[in-house]
Amino acid sequence: MSVVADLPTVELAELVERAALQTRVDRKYLLTPAHAEQVLARLAATEAPRVLCIQGRRDSGYGSLYLDTPDLAGYHLAAHGRRRRFKVRRRTYLETGETWLELKTRGPRGATVKQRSLGGDRAFLDDAFCAAGLPDLRGVALVPVLTTTYRRTTLLLPRSDSRLTLDAGLRWTTPDGRRLDLPHRVVVETKSGAQPSAADRLLWRCGVRPARISKFGTGLAALHPTLPANRWHPVLTRHLTALESS
Repeated sequence: MSVVADLPTVELAELVERAALQTRVDRKYLLTPAHAEQVLARLAATEAPRVLCIQGRRDSGYGSLYLDTPDLAGYHLAAHGRRRRFKVRRRTYLETGETWLELKTRGPRGATVKQRSLGGDRAFLDDAFCAAGLPDLRGVALVPVLTTTYRRTTLLLPRSDSRLTLDAGLRWTTPDGRRLDLPHRVVVETKSGAQPSAADRLLWRCGVRPARISKFGTGLAALHPTLPANRWHPVLTRHLTALESS
């Protein structure tokens, strides 16, 4: 996006120091690339955002391998909006090959709590389950169920030390070879404390409301139509019905 090319940069170390936000409120929005460009232009004019730059690049390739129980317990908990839901993934930064094992759970008031370990092993994951109040998941079998890839642009909003990410070129793939692309939408995600960020308020003024999209849940629901998907039905019908899986 042309707006991003003109923004001042921030290095990863400063971004992590100021806005790691391992416990946070996430809000997601689905925009066309043109609409995202317009929102970014307005944000740049009012909030002095800075773009994360790594090795001279202002966007980065992400790959996530999601793990779940063989009966998709994590998926079903999320699909039904359960408070104790969990998400396990191996996230790889494609340019560097660095891989983190991550557990995401729900904290107080719906906040997202993320625990992660570089390289990560089962011992880390079992300890993370216990720390999250899910000791019954220690040692439970987990298998690969979905892979996602996309390009991410990350902005720091220095006035509130919050973050905004824009994910483009999203692709979902299942182990049995099903695939679905989302080529004409940008997933915009705000990551802040308890209060909405300046980016959230700007999006609302532009008439954009949060969308219930989960790269894990929505992707599995789209590629496995027999799964319960009420939670993501609006996104599936509005944004994905015209797309063809291959």
